[in-house]
Amino acid sequence: MGEQIQNKVKRLIPSAQELYNRLILIAGESGSGKTAVLSDLAEDYGTRVINLNIELSFQLLELTEKQRILRLPDLAAGIINEPLVFLDNIEILFDAGLKQDPLRLLQGLSRNHLIIAAWSGKYKNNKLIYAQPDHPEYRVYDPEDTIIAPV
Repeated sequence: MGEQIQNKVKRLIPSAQELYNRLILIAGESGSGKTAVLSDLAEDYGTRVINLNIELSFQLLELTEKQRILRLPDLAAGIINEPLVFLDNIEILFDAGLKQDPLRLLQGLSRNHLIIAAWSGKYKNNKLIYAQPDHPEYRVYDPEDTIIAPV
């Protein structure tokens, strides 16, 4: 299964490079193999997978709540410094206290970089879903301008 998704993503990369938002989301629930797919892809392209939770948490640690909200997009942009970037563990972007729109933030970052990211959630009926309806981080998106590769 992972190899099929990996090959699918490789086929999607040229199409993504032609878009305004060069973003491919590997969508699947926890335990579906997204991390393994990202790791294999990163190895094939000679780069690494960035754990966004760890990278951003470290940089946000010393900031006030207001500074975190204001500076998070710039801090994320500073982490993404290669033409092709693989992101895993992006859950920090959904933290209600950070007041971010995770998909829009990723789309903005992908204007200057091809980003392939793991999305812990579902892609169902052309909707990108994160969390359950009763959860404070629940989001439903119409993922226009984004390529989705469901696991």
